[in-house]
Amino acid sequence: AAMAARAVLCLAGAALSLYALHVERAHARDPSYRAACDLGPAVSCTRVFASRYRGGGRGREPGRGGACFAAGVAARRGRALRAVPGRGATAVLLGTSVVSVAASLWLAGVLAFGLQDFCLVCITTYLLNGFLLALNWRRWRRLRHLKTA
Repeated sequence: AAMAARAVLCLAGAALSLYALHVERAHARDPSYRAACDLGPAVSCTRVFASRYRGGGRGREPGRGGACFAAGVAARRGRALRAVPGRGATAVLLGTSVVSVAASLWLAGVLAFGLQDFCLVCITTYLLNGFLLALNWRRWRRLRHLKTA
């Protein structure tokens, strides 16, 4: 059940990342473009994805920012799980989850204090990363408990 939940969370994260990439590119082609997740002046995904913070604060070109990184991390998690059996795979999953949550916390700070915006796609991605961390932490603790029992 946890494996299926992990797969669903990763797929949802990849889908959100692809949508973010679509919004970045559509806005780059047409500055008047507004995403479906734009609910008002203070709730605007388009404003966030078009900001100088879109690539983690480095102002990269659309499509080369956090969306691609998040999709790549989700894909690597699946490959790492198949490539490294047991405890090693769990350590990789837990490590990538910790990095993802740390990045989410930093980006949430940028969203709240730098942009003063509320981005539904961003917040949902942060929540997905938190849920993945919880699942991977539970798996880590379960394997540690089995080893000591």
